[in-house]
Amino acid sequence: MTKVALYVELKAKAGREEEVAAFLKSAESLIDQEVLTVAWFAVRFDQSTFAIFDAFDAEAGRQAHLSGQVAAALMAHAGELLETPPQIRSPEVLADKLPG
Repeated sequence: MTKVALYVELKAKAGREEEVAAFLKSAESLIDQEVLTVAWFAVRFDQSTFAIFDAFDAEAGRQAHLSGQVAAALMAHAGELLETPPQIRSPEVLADKLPG
């Protein structure tokens, strides 16, 4: 069962919305390499608001993800793509339903 997660809200700069969407779509191949990431979702709420939600079986997975390639790339491009810094929240998972 997953025990911890990350929720990261992203607000794209005006005119950079499709670049943020493309970045998130391209991150999927990197996430596939993260063996401790149990579930990963990149979502779009409206034209400029996006989020990432990931879940992990343990804190070690969450920390590995935070120091991984996707997080590094996001932070490297945040200033040019995002209106505000990514809003990172670290929730506890109370229950889950995953394929398996």
